[in-house]
Amino acid sequence: MSEAPPPLKGIHKIRHVIIIMQENRSFDSYFGTYPGADGIPMRHGSPSVCIPDPNRGRCQRPYHDADYLDFGGPHAYVNAIADIDGGKMDGFVAQAERSKLGCAGFTTDPRCGGDARPDVMGYHDWRELPNYWTYARNFVLQDHMFEPNLSWSLPAHLFMVSEWSARCSHRGDPMSCVNEVQSPSLSGLSSPSQVHFGLKGLFEWLLHGRSAARDGDASPDYAWTDLTYLLHRAHVSWAYYVGNGVEPDTEDDSMFGPQRRISPTTPGIWNPLPNFDTVRQDGELSNIQNISRFYVAAKNGSLPAVAWIIPDRVTSEHPTASIGVGQSYVTGLIDAIMQSPDWRSTAIFLAWDDWGGFYDHVPPPTVDRNGYGLRVPALVISPYARRGYIDHQTLSFDAYVKFIEDDFLAGERIDPRRDGRPDLRPSVREDAKVLGDVTSDFDFSRPPREALLLPPILH
Repeated sequence: MSEAPPPLKGIHKIRHVIIIMQENRSFDSYFGTYPGADGIPMRHGSPSVCIPDPNRGRCQRPYHDADYLDFGGPHAYVNAIADIDGGKMDGFVAQAERSKLGCAGFTTDPRCGGDARPDVMGYHDWRELPNYWTYARNFVLQDHMFEPNLSWSLPAHLFMVSEWSARCSHRGDPMSCVNEVQSPSLSGLSSPSQVHFGLKGLFEWLLHGRSAARDGDASPDYAWTDLTYLLHRAHVSWAYYVGNGVEPDTEDDSMFGPQRRISPTTPGIWNPLPNFDTVRQDGELSNIQNISRFYVAAKNGSLPAVAWIIPDRVTSEHPTASIGVGQSYVTGLIDAIMQSPDWRSTAIFLAWDDWGGFYDHVPPPTVDRNGYGLRVPALVISPYARRGYIDHQTLSFDAYVKFIEDDFLAGERIDPRRDGRPDLRPSVREDAKVLGDVTSDFDFSRPPREALLLPPILH
């Protein structure tokens, strides 16, 4: 009779890592008044910071925002630089006021945001976010989670799965890929209205984008290595679940074009994996699945080892989507995991992909030429997560990748010097000295905790 395998220890008690990525909120806009967190500076219970408001000739303080619908502010690379303002963290209102030029109606164009009165200084608390605050009280809140790059959603999602955002000039050649945190899909653009950065971007579209479209090869090609390449090579299962509604942006990325339904076969801002060479070459396009498959896997106890869950427009919390609808959707995802046979071996990392133009008071540290970007909310939910713990370590989405690599890949990294696919990325992000280790958010010495099921948000 063969001996039973030894019991799993430490991090290896986690057999399922699920990353839920929501949209466009800063840490201060969601947890800026959470007790014990590095939140909005206060004096005698009131915000002590006041941000210049050029249109009104005065300054604006953070204020409680009871609305479920927000407009946010511009959140492209140039806006991140202006918001940070050399560490002063005082550009948010000015950027929101200037963003009206060329913008109309509700839009997810990263240049745009706000209405006639910007709401970027507004913050929510337990009254609008009861479930998120309940998760923080019962599990782990990370108050120094920084977006991996100084830019918007698409680069952030590329970093989430590959640790880099780049533009490649030769299909299938990782060494042709150059650093690009604003427009990694430029080769796939169909009109200059898609470029978010002025005359330089227009020139590059005229030089590259139009010729690519004319050659019938207008979709971007992400030739560099992503995490799924390492997972596939090590026979580690993975899935990328996408929402069931419309895309977050218009089909042509203009402000006025048609929106199409998001699907596993629709590459886009929140679903970049179909354009990665490694995913296609490894025959794993079928791992990109509709969200309905997630609920089936959770119920059956057949969740993959690594999973990403991406919303559709309505459930995303991306301005102007309702934060109540988004919170109810996320609660449903977490409840499904907690009711799953896989709950006792699962770690959920819940975060928001970029700051969305909303105020945050903490200057991001410089790691390499790409970031970090501004702080975003982040929670760790697991039967092994410390109860009511606030993690003050400096973190980014790189920490999620590092955790996955340490758990399933014996610490192997997405490293062009060692992974067999050389590229020109500036650094191996997981090895940054400033990056904390999310393993400290867990207590593996205790028995796994029971589920904490929460109701949907009524609003």
